[in-house]
Amino acid sequence: MISTHEDADYVPHGPMYINANGFHRSHLEMEKSFKVYVYEEGEPPMFHDGPCKSIYSTEGRFIHEMEKGNFYRTKNPDDALVYFLPFSVVAMVQYLYEPGGHDRQAIGHTLADYIGLISGKHPFWNRSLGADHFMLSCHDWGPYSTSYVPQLFNNSIRVLCNANTSEGFNPLKDVSLLEIHLRTREITGLIGGPSPSRRPILAFFAGRLHGHIRYLLLEQWKEKDQDIQVYDNLPAGVSYESMLRKSKFCLCPSGYEVASPRVVEAIYAECIPVLISDSYVPPFSDVLNWKSFSVEVAVKDITNIKKILTSISQTQYIRMHRRLKQVQRHFVINGPPKRFDLFHMILHSIWLRRLNIQIKD
Repeated sequence: MISTHEDADYVPHGPMYINANGFHRSHLEMEKSFKVYVYEEGEPPMFHDGPCKSIYSTEGRFIHEMEKGNFYRTKNPDDALVYFLPFSVVAMVQYLYEPGGHDRQAIGHTLADYIGLISGKHPFWNRSLGADHFMLSCHDWGPYSTSYVPQLFNNSIRVLCNANTSEGFNPLKDVSLLEIHLRTREITGLIGGPSPSRRPILAFFAGRLHGHIRYLLLEQWKEKDQDIQVYDNLPAGVSYESMLRKSKFCLCPSGYEVASPRVVEAIYAECIPVLISDSYVPPFSDVLNWKSFSVEVAVKDITNIKKILTSISQTQYIRMHRRLKQVQRHFVINGPPKRFDLFHMILHSIWLRRLNIQIKD
């Protein structure tokens, strides 16, 4: 439950961790040993660049931090444990996809050409068939785009917001990435919320119709219950952020894709996230025990949401709230990054998967 290692910044402890001591020891070892080589091939804006605000901000922020080279990056590829493919699917969609069309092949062919370039120029891809390489994408089309390169899809570590096991996401080798909607480049004012006693609303959701799960949620609960406040459009003069902070639980249904920025919005506002999805793998599930600070509701149980949430006692809720505040640090984007924050947690997930791969020269 608690790490046996001293640490001036943070000592993981409590049931929020599957193994607090193991995680801390692994994180410390990563900080000492992990080296990432970033391929220099490719030109901006589709390579070495990405959006730092918008719903795809985690993609751009990670690419930019790796490009700065202040953490884990090595310029010597022979020293690297993993190799980063610094392309942005968001940028490829922007520059290669014709809006209104259905042809996404240009994106897939660009990725195939890029892998062909680096595998022909460097020995590292062919040595492992891509198993010690990773890509990162928060766009819905990230998983589909990788299917144009079978070794990238099947062998490489794919860091994806759209972590859907029914669409080929493999938790043993792939990494689930948080979707964070940054409207500015800063998170100032987004983090923190009232104590449990100052949250009068049991559960809250606001969002337009976007996929089958939200349809079921809106159909069942929209403006029907003062305890379960569900809206497609908030009433005039009502702030979305204030509703998050007034609510004990925040409903986070999947849209057309499994990931939702509402998970992080809830964690930042210290509102217990209620994950409503099928086939979704929450981020950092190999380290964090999500059941200790969130609620998972199967799609088939949407009608029972109130029953499920009211069955959680006040004592249990306060305990979950305290745990949520403690793990909040792992979901925060910092500039520059801080130990145990989102940037380091993403790299730790990649580090864990790299440890499972044996490469023979």
